[in-house]
Amino acid sequence: MEQTRGRFTGPPLTPRTAVIWSVLRAELDRRGDAELTVLDVGGGTGGFAVPLAQAGHHVTVVDASPDALAALTRRAAEAGVADRVRAVQGDGDALAGLVEPAGVDLVLCHAVLEVVDDPESVVAALATALRPGGAASVLLASRTAAVLGRAMNGHLDVAAALAADPAGTAGARDTLRRRYDADGATALLRGAGLVVEEIHGVRVLADLLPAAVADGQPGALVELERALAGRPPYRDLAAQLHLFARRPA
Repeated sequence: MEQTRGRFTGPPLTPRTAVIWSVLRAELDRRGDAELTVLDVGGGTGGFAVPLAQAGHHVTVVDASPDALAALTRRAAEAGVADRVRAVQGDGDALAGLVEPAGVDLVLCHAVLEVVDDPESVVAALATALRPGGAASVLLASRTAAVLGRAMNGHLDVAAALAADPAGTAGARDTLRRRYDADGATALLRGAGLVVEEIHGVRVLADLLPAAVADGQPGALVELERALAGRPPYRDLAAQLHLFARRPA
């Protein structure tokens, strides 16, 4: 991670993170030299929190796993930003009781809404935590990618179940409670009063390519992912959807 002349460049980009960091970097650049208060819900071991703290921002990570939070604390200390990273144990469904209203400039909620009991209440808590003008980075599992992936692997019955189920799940053994398409994800955020500014696909091609191709041309893959991320229909084939939304000022 580098920070040059106050502009955040972020950690090395990978097919799993390039699109998200590109969006976050644009938001941080837009904020100039301001030190932001960031809330990372489900932030685990700090893959986003620690680089943001290294860039001069204050980050609170809420996660249900004490082991992940212990790893986060060690990682922050090793990076020299222990004073800028706070770990809070708790799950997304209890978020409303863990954060103060209108005290956060940027919220990250990545791979959380697929597993919580009540995604609407979690998104409402995210919106409440944001200051007016604050932004939310939300990453969700894509229903379309799940259907195609199961079908391409020969599990046509599971693909059919995913396509037919209103929540985009394949029954009791599915590891996720729900999956989204762009319209459904947008409606979820709008229901909490957030304005969706951007939608991108994450891992448009990364999960479809043979390992030899992905590993042999990592730079080219990152650039192709970034080029396709915002362009339907490629965007909608991605394994995850990234929505960037804002609380109106």
